[in-house]
Amino acid sequence: MTDTTNPAATRVPPAVWLVLLAAAGTFALTMGVRQTMGLFLAPLNTSTKLGLASISLAFAFGQLWWGLTQPFAGAVADRIGAGRVLLMGAALVALGTFITPFMTTTWGLIFAVGILAAGGAGMAGPAVLMGAATRLVPADKRGLATGIVNAGGSTGQFLLAPISAALIVGMGWSAAMQVLAVLVLFALPAARVLRGNARQAAPAGQKAVSARAAIGEALQHRGFLLLAAGFFVCGFHVAFLATHLPGVVASCGLATQWAGWAVGILGLFNIVGSVAMGWAVGRWRMKSLLAMLYAVRALAIVLFLLAPKTGPVVLVFAAVMGASFLSTVPPTAGLVAKFFGPANMAMLFGVVMLTHQAGGFLGAWLGGTVFQATGSYDAVWIADALLAVGAALVHLPIPETPLARRAMPAAA
Repeated sequence: MTDTTNPAATRVPPAVWLVLLAAAGTFALTMGVRQTMGLFLAPLNTSTKLGLASISLAFAFGQLWWGLTQPFAGAVADRIGAGRVLLMGAALVALGTFITPFMTTTWGLIFAVGILAAGGAGMAGPAVLMGAATRLVPADKRGLATGIVNAGGSTGQFLLAPISAALIVGMGWSAAMQVLAVLVLFALPAARVLRGNARQAAPAGQKAVSARAAIGEALQHRGFLLLAAGFFVCGFHVAFLATHLPGVVASCGLATQWAGWAVGILGLFNIVGSVAMGWAVGRWRMKSLLAMLYAVRALAIVLFLLAPKTGPVVLVFAAVMGASFLSTVPPTAGLVAKFFGPANMAMLFGVVMLTHQAGGFLGAWLGGTVFQATGSYDAVWIADALLAVGAALVHLPIPETPLARRAMPAAA
């Protein structure tokens, strides 16, 4: 473990800042493209005539597949290094996004959006990126590091959402989506910077824990299971909001520009929330921070349902939700690293992300299905608020103590 009593050990070298910039930049491009896909939902529906429920199914499958790829991508990155995994991931995101306009069936959209683009984003996603960050940063700086990487995804959303809306208006949704595909390729150089594997993170004098053993430890750890349950709720919330916020704005009778700005504001305040939460992780109990975030979400949803649906109200709601949108990631990643150490971080955080995306599948799919059946998103909002209350409560009994086995020296 890093010696945090030595000032030289706690100081972040310049090379580490380069790593964080590469990780945050990669996340900005992959997450930014994914989080703007909701803007293309209505144009896809108009073009393909498949119906909102069918298109939502493709987007929901993408949420699930994004999560399914992350434990495996994390395990491969822990073994052979993050750089190769990220290279393949960015290429797949670009390919899937580029060919989406050519898909005219539900299965075609599932292949392009749900398998290629979402799978590539999972490979170049938070599990691998957070693993690279925690491997190279001293223990007392990991919270801030994960906050910076997470803020990268929010920055991408903030920048790409208004750009995507403007491109859709100016050149059509099909060309706009292909421009986004080309932008993702700018993440390729970061793959060379983010090299390294789990063997480099194993403490001196301790043997590395195999992937199977690490998963076995995690599945028997009460805190890990509670953390995963809470992150399931986070996935439901994030996927529903990311996929259907433009539809929510449209159902309020507001212009498309309000939807673009709402998604952008969501990303902007996510930057603030991510960095602030990364700073707070080193100062307060992480489980308490998570409980507070979920409670804020529940309260914000209730107030939004009661408020008049005007443009400024939507933007204020987007700002509040943005501040708690993905700011759950730094304390969640911090607890995983605290429980098990950084050696298998990419894989174990990928397992947590899998539960997140299982919730994401339900959030994206139910949003479209419920709206098509009822003409309103209110039922989903109510379910979302109740789940957020449950998530706030489930984090309170989590024990914030490292796994004892990690401190045992390797056998001679």
